[in-house]
Amino acid sequence: MIPVATPMIGEEEIQEVVEVLKSGMIAQGKRVEEFEKLFSEYVGVDFAVAVSNGTAALDIALKACGIGEGDEVITTPFTFIASANAILFQRAKPVFADIEEDTYNINPEDVVEKITPRTKAIIGVHLFGQPFDLKSILEICEDHNLILIEDCAQAHGAEYDGKKVGSFGVGCFSFYATKNMTTAEGGMITSNDERIAKLCKLLRSHGESKKYFHEILGHNMRMTDIQAAIGIVQLKKLDWMNERRRKNAEYYNKNIKVEGLRKPKEKYGKHVYHQYVLYLEEDFPMSRNEFSRYLAEKGISNAVHYPKPVYLQPLYKKLGYEEGLCPVAEETAKRVISIPVHPLLTRNELEYIVMTINKVI
Repeated sequence: MIPVATPMIGEEEIQEVVEVLKSGMIAQGKRVEEFEKLFSEYVGVDFAVAVSNGTAALDIALKACGIGEGDEVITTPFTFIASANAILFQRAKPVFADIEEDTYNINPEDVVEKITPRTKAIIGVHLFGQPFDLKSILEICEDHNLILIEDCAQAHGAEYDGKKVGSFGVGCFSFYATKNMTTAEGGMITSNDERIAKLCKLLRSHGESKKYFHEILGHNMRMTDIQAAIGIVQLKKLDWMNERRRKNAEYYNKNIKVEGLRKPKEKYGKHVYHQYVLYLEEDFPMSRNEFSRYLAEKGISNAVHYPKPVYLQPLYKKLGYEEGLCPVAEETAKRVISIPVHPLLTRNELEYIVMTINKVI
């Protein structure tokens, strides 16, 4: 079976982890500091703060930005649930803006419609590796005095207007196993604001500014040197791995030739294809379930990212969110399917996937 996603871990990562284990310093230490420095330089920001995972990055970033009870934060409903859950962690209210039909990213026009006097921030997600419309969202933030949080969990190395994502607002990255780069689990917060960075460092470690001196209420959400050692090696490989993803996507774009299958497009800068997502239009000859089974029977793993908007998850329905809130997101959730695009795909596998899809008619 050709996997839809797989981590790319080599001997160099293994050796670096062994070195950390032998050193005896396996919690947060010098490797974490080195990883933070290298990552901030890569993204092009002044500060990077390593944390335990991507959800922790979002939670801490929102806390550091002062989001609290009664505030509203606008975000997309078409993404992984962590983006919205981080808002709930602050006892704030997630407000969902619909998505663009062609990028699946948050639609700035609907964002404007959802702003109220309680709105304090926007969390935009660079979904599937495609930057969202940063120019428009930044203008909205400036006009309405809002904070921008960039959820970059699926977009390490993606670019907008020649700048890396995560450098426009407060960036939040995940290093989960199947992301464009991994530390197994782990996260990073990026910012050019020293005050935000200092708060994030306090919040990740019990509010501790020095040993046994606790200034604020904080969490235990630190990254280990074991994770950082993997991250340092992965960061060196990131551009190469992203180029492999982009070349794989380019091959699909040129060679998949089936009526009723909409292929992804690069609209807002450099797309790094965390996922390659096909959209099954009405004239496609199979239902999504039939197409998924067909691919699986041919040895091609596939997945649905995402089967329903966040606000239709049971948790959110209990909170009073209802169907019909974001029609484009709801329709998209019924029609998308992801196929393998990861860097370990061989040319033979790419050719086989294309041939299999083209034989569907």
